Amino acid sequence: MSAAKAKMAEGEFTPELIEEMKSKRGLKLRAENHVFNEEATKGAIRRFVDGIGDSNPLYRDEAYGKGTRYGTIIAPPSWVFSVLAGIQFGWRGLAGFHSASEMEFYRPIRLNDKIRPEETFLDFEGPKPSTFAGRMVWDYFEDKYFNQEQELAAKVIRLVIRTERKAARKKGKYKKIELPHPWTEEELREIEEEVLSEEIRGPNTRYWEDVEVGDELKPVVKGPLGLTDIVSMCVAGLAPAKLMAHGVALREYKKKPAWAFRDTNTFALEPIYAVHYNIQAANAMGLPYPYDVGTQRHCWQINLLTNWMGDEGWLKKSRAEYRRFVYLSDVVWLRGKVVKKYKDGDGEYCVDIETHSLNQRGEDVMPGTATICLPSRDLAQSEWPVSRRVCKAQNQNQ
Repeated sequence: MSAAKAKMAEGEFTPELIEEMKSKRGLKLRAENHVFNEEATKGAIRRFVDGIGDSNPLYRDEAYGKGTRYGTIIAPPSWVFSVLAGIQFGWRGLAGFHSASEMEFYRPIRLNDKIRPEETFLDFEGPKPSTFAGRMVWDYFEDKYFNQEQELAAKVIRLVIRTERKAARKKGKYKKIELPHPWTEEELREIEEEVLSEEIRGPNTRYWEDVEVGDELKPVVKGPLGLTDIVSMCVAGLAPAKLMAHGVALREYKKKPAWAFRDTNTFALEPIYAVHYNIQAANAMGLPYPYDVGTQRHCWQINLLTNWMGDEGWLKKSRAEYRRFVYLSDVVWLRGKVVKKYKDGDGEYCVDIETHSLNQRGEDVMPGTATICLPSRDLAQSEWPVSRRVCKAQNQNQ
């Protein structure tokens, strides 16, 4: 194998580029060529939950789904990421890291619903100082997802951090981490037991009255993160970059050379997105090892939340910050705790949850928050969170 290093485009935050990006504030982007899933078919939903490791039967078992208030299987809230995970936009030759998302959910996505996305480049901040790469810019995007009735099903505000690759490599902030992590067989057996101890609330209704501030959610464990986890995530539709092969890919790379680099081991052109499974690409970004995807990690947080709330709960909001990289061989323990309990302005019985995602190094790789609406014994079942949303959609379709 060649000892040569892969080379990527080396952009900088020039005054001209900054002025160019200022002129694009508020621009509605063309999303049609970046859409992965357009219809919530049984196969699309199954590939997605397989790709994030979510075994909830509400998303998989049609007979089970018919017995729920939805009357069918549904897509998990995070499925919208597989419709449009984000568009590569602006800042030519600079690295991009999806760093946080704020999600709101308004309508369920039921079997065979058709979803149309929109994306807008809202604004950017910076350049500002960065301990990782000297300077960085924060980009803000708004993604909206509409169903076939033109109802807003979900909305996401995404934060993407842009950096200069050369500066990141020079600083080498994470080069002292031992990778792959040296797990022992005993440790791996214990981790696998924890993975398999996951609990899904399902039809066992969790009532608002039974929840107390300080209650802890049953943890969800992901890892050790492997190559197949990354491949499955790509098959699920969580790759914001278009992954293509052979001549189809080559034609795109000829039009946009900064999207690809030459792997010196295989001599193939690879997309910049390969940082998630190609060590040469990760090194060119200034990182020691391939790492996970922000949306992938956010799906794990939502997996934790939907496990806990059960079939009658409704995830209203989810926010997560992707603060540290989750490298291949890392394990993440996702935990949550109820921090507030109240009746909101919509008359729904809500709890706020604080979440944390700890790796084996004790780092919180994804702190987050969420708001969940739960059934109340004071309400008729027709006023429970899922009923309000399903019945409203059914009435509008009649």
